[in-house]
Amino acid sequence: MSESEVSGSDIYLQPFVRFERGRRYMVCARSGHGKTSLLNFIYGSSTSFDGAVDLHTEGFDILELRRRHLGCLFQDLRLFPELTAMENVLIKNALTGFKGEAEVERMLDRVLSPEKKRQPVATLSLGQRQRVAAVRALCQPMEFLLMDEPFSHLDRNSAREVATLVDEELTAQGAGLIVTALDPIDLFSFDQTLNL
Repeated sequence: MSESEVSGSDIYLQPFVRFERGRRYMVCARSGHGKTSLLNFIYGSSTSFDGAVDLHTEGFDILELRRRHLGCLFQDLRLFPELTAMENVLIKNALTGFKGEAEVERMLDRVLSPEKKRQPVATLSLGQRQRVAAVRALCQPMEFLLMDEPFSHLDRNSAREVATLVDEELTAQGAGLIVTALDPIDLFSFDQTLNL
């Protein structure tokens, strides 16, 4: 993007932007204006930017940082299509050891019908996959959860169910939230809305 395209941004070209643990942030921008890139910079999956991201986690490598401090719900979901919804979530949970299997089951039951959680992800609708990915993202300790357009394929009721589950987990962990969206959403009580 050119400098003129980001001149009105609350984030890009700013000398300092701070996201505080426990607070909820919404980042809005049109398609193609860097929402996914911003989350990739914070998550450490991309370093092609000028400036610095300081996560105040000295001594941690990027994998440990992701496993213990940063949760992420990617826009492309990154699920294993041949595995069931339950298996997709349990794989993530096996890496962190954060939830018991019964708790994972209860979380999935809140957002997905019982028969769907035993089906291969490839047979689920995009909205159902989005719900599975949201539960998977919650199966770890975190200081922040990054969510990239997390409700783009969900109807209002499904989005509300997922948001409630996310909010409960974030509150329990005292974690912060950064959500990107094309337009403002009202599913969380945001502390701040930033325009990208």
